[in-house]
Amino acid sequence: MIKYKIICNDCEFTFDSWFASSKEFEKLKRKKLLNCHNCNSLKVDKSLMAPTLINKNQKNNSEFANYQNIKKTIKDYQKFIKDNFKYVGENFAYEARSIHYEKKKNSKGIYGNASKKDLFELKEEGIETQMIPWVEDKQN
Repeated sequence: MIKYKIICNDCEFTFDSWFASSKEFEKLKRKKLLNCHNCNSLKVDKSLMAPTLINKNQKNNSEFANYQNIKKTIKDYQKFIKDNFKYVGENFAYEARSIHYEKKKNSKGIYGNASKKDLFELKEEGIETQMIPWVEDKQN
């Protein structure tokens, strides 16, 4: 779908309209199926338009602000986890089983990487885990 700003060449009224494609707009215009909403004239054309872009400088954009809030919350969780849990890397499933079955006393909980298969197997064994989104420190 594509949205065009349409202008009437007779009364200069402008309005927005959606089309399946630019070819569809041309086809409808050629068949004289497009008309002005104001004066009913068939002399309508696409007006000059610019795409809507989102950039980091648009602080008032609610979607961008919402994204930034979510990203900050995830980073806050990550900081808490890094400060309070032991990183075990790819050995997460092994370490989780060691703690669960050997009643191994850890001063800290653990975090690391595990496949979906590992997480499913841990759950079947009665070992509770949580998967959280992780945002890399580099700028996205």
